[in-house]
Amino acid sequence: MKEPFDIIRTVRLTEKSTLLTDKSNKYVFEVNPAANKLEIKAAIESLFQKKVVSVNTANYAGKKKRERRADFGRRPHWKKAIVTLKEGEKLDLV
Repeated sequence: MKEPFDIIRTVRLTEKSTLLTDKSNKYVFEVNPAANKLEIKAAIESLFQKKVVSVNTANYAGKKKRERRADFGRRPHWKKAIVTLKEGEKLDLV
């Protein structure tokens, strides 16, 4: 099994994720694209010692970037995980 620090890359702190946290006790993480929901759940539970109820994931394709030439580069692909914690549990991320 992969290490938790290899699975969870960073926390996504945006306006939308803050609203999700306040309303539904959901937290948004950027994770390794090769990780599945069970690995993400185990990583969150081992890193933060909190009970995870569910994990939803979404894959995002990197944007094409072109600068005045015919060829283009691409930003990296990434995966987002929305983790729902057990009622009454919170994470102090900031």
